[in-house]
Amino acid sequence: MKKTLIFSGLILFAMTNAQKWPVLKAPVAETQSHVRTIHGDSVEDPYYWMIDYFKKGKDSQKVVDYLTQENTYWEAMMKDTEPLRDELYKEMRAKIKEQDESVPVFNNGYYYYTRTEQGKQYFKYARKKGSLEAKEELLLDVDKLAEGKAYYAASGFSISPDNSKMIFGVDDVSRRQYDLYIKDLNTGQITDLGIKNTTGRATWANDNKTIFYTAKNPETLLSEKIMRHILGTSPSSDQVVYLEKDNTNYIGQYKSKNQKFILISSSATTSSEVWYLDADKPSGAFKVFQPRMQDVLYDVTALEDRFLVTTNKDALNFKIMETPIGATGVENWKEFIKHRDNVLVEGVDEFKNFLIIQERENGLTQLIILDRKTGKKEALKFDEPAYTLSASSNPEYNTDKFRFGFTSMITPSSQYEQDLRSGKRTLLKQQEVLGGYDKSNYVTERIFAPSRDGVLIPMSIVYKKGMKKDSSNPLLLYAYGSYGSSMNASFSTTRLSLLDRGFVYVLTHIRGGQEMGRQWYEDGKMMKKINTFTDFIDSANYLIDQKYTSSKHMYAQGGSAGGLLVGAVINMAPELFNGVIAQVPFVDVVNTMLDESIPLTTNEYDEWGNPNEKPAYEYMKSYSPYENVEKKNYPNLLVTTGLHDSQVQYFEPAKWTARLRALKTDNNVLLLKTDMAYGHGGASGRFDYLKDLALVYAFMFKLEGITK
Repeated sequence: MKKTLIFSGLILFAMTNAQKWPVLKAPVAETQSHVRTIHGDSVEDPYYWMIDYFKKGKDSQKVVDYLTQENTYWEAMMKDTEPLRDELYKEMRAKIKEQDESVPVFNNGYYYYTRTEQGKQYFKYARKKGSLEAKEELLLDVDKLAEGKAYYAASGFSISPDNSKMIFGVDDVSRRQYDLYIKDLNTGQITDLGIKNTTGRATWANDNKTIFYTAKNPETLLSEKIMRHILGTSPSSDQVVYLEKDNTNYIGQYKSKNQKFILISSSATTSSEVWYLDADKPSGAFKVFQPRMQDVLYDVTALEDRFLVTTNKDALNFKIMETPIGATGVENWKEFIKHRDNVLVEGVDEFKNFLIIQERENGLTQLIILDRKTGKKEALKFDEPAYTLSASSNPEYNTDKFRFGFTSMITPSSQYEQDLRSGKRTLLKQQEVLGGYDKSNYVTERIFAPSRDGVLIPMSIVYKKGMKKDSSNPLLLYAYGSYGSSMNASFSTTRLSLLDRGFVYVLTHIRGGQEMGRQWYEDGKMMKKINTFTDFIDSANYLIDQKYTSSKHMYAQGGSAGGLLVGAVINMAPELFNGVIAQVPFVDVVNTMLDESIPLTTNEYDEWGNPNEKPAYEYMKSYSPYENVEKKNYPNLLVTTGLHDSQVQYFEPAKWTARLRALKTDNNVLLLKTDMAYGHGGASGRFDYLKDLALVYAFMFKLEGITK
């Protein structure tokens, strides 16, 4: 039965004169009765109807009308900031070197690189044969391909072993569902392979005609199958070489750096499994490396004479084992690098004569050079208190040159090459900040906040020199805290627009990430998830205690699972923040995790729990932001989402916004912005995102009374 239209439009906002917000009527979302009953618990969800666009698509104009009215509202509320937003956009864009080129990477006889042109949103992908002095071969002009499209993403560039063909994926909807294309690099012809709904990357066998790709379930978007395709044949005849039967696992395929093996990885949060195939025999059957074991993660690195296995089997922080090529079962694994209680082993980058071991100690990444012949180990050294250090693209196996990236809160992104034999280090490129940038004008710190249960939470801080700790500084506190994703301190040209206006920026490394080791992650997931939220609150309180800021000038920001974080935090401690930015926030935890038709849901059971089980249901319900909105004061809020978001569906932030409007007792601003053409990552062009960022900054500046 057709229901009535959405809005009554009766709520009137009365803002304080100091903030100078317009007095406008906010949208009021219609309520409809919908009761969720499970485990003997019945919960009214009056905004459940907002899922209709997801379920029915274009037949649900009602949802689009609601989102459009919210967009009209935020635009009117922020109308007076348009000149400032335009100024911020131009300011941030002016710092970006528009005509630029990446550091060329040598692979199989060619130097590959991307380059950007003045005023263009995308890029060119190109190569030169044998020498950087050779003639450029333009492989893909993404600027041209993206013409006329609101969104365009090309990725997964994969060159055949004989260098004659390239396969790439295209998503022009922003749902991370890629169609595969092939380009003949001799003729220049691009052909749609007719292979749709993939992860966007194909892996070549050594015969130059067989590829393997990952197919997604079109409804849940789960990666489900690894397919084998032979060029020149119909996709309808593609063979399934691996079918994932566990819908909590992610799968993918890749090729070993030494080009000997095609590997399939199936992994969840707590267990994984690898299959492998001789890349010279693509028609053969994949063999399991080691059948999955409960609560055991492992991944595989192929050397010429053996495999290395990075695993947490009997090793919380992981260790590295070795096993013969022909005997890969766990009973054959022998210790190569032992487990250490205070060091997290994150991975291996392999070369013929050296290994690079990536580790994390005391919250900071270390790259350890291991000479395979002598066994000598040496760590790369840096002298900044907080930084990001990671291996760059190193596709060549037979080389003694290793490339890595370094950045910090005050050091622009820098690409280095290390001669692994001589130790000579060469700076290949450092990000250029146009308009001039002097790192000595800024200060970076690393401090530790005490949590309520006694652990110390590391925080990376940056601000402009001369800042006084007198509680008057505006401060933006950011965190993520999920999936074991470590948030490292890094440089941002756009952040300068905050720092130069007096903001302090703080990245807090809360539990749920993996900065302080695997236990740091284990203590911030599943039935310990609330530690993530209390760590953020304790970080905020410590910053206030240390007089970096006060609650009148404190702002919080989080996106996706970080949006869950800030959503939970403002239910628990709303008085700590003047404003909060929740970007594509995962805020309707229980309802989403109960609905297996929603993309990627079952993959998340090992992170949040399965609410079909009563203990998990009750725990998740206790913190889910949407379910815990109460009649009380909340901070000023800017909420963003994307209509085509594949990771966090639009209806979660929309429902949350509606519930907050109905229940909150304050006169603070609540804005919902929906990108009607984009998904989880926002705009695809390299400048369009600056407009969204300008809005975020202008929102905080308006609250702070900063007008230029």
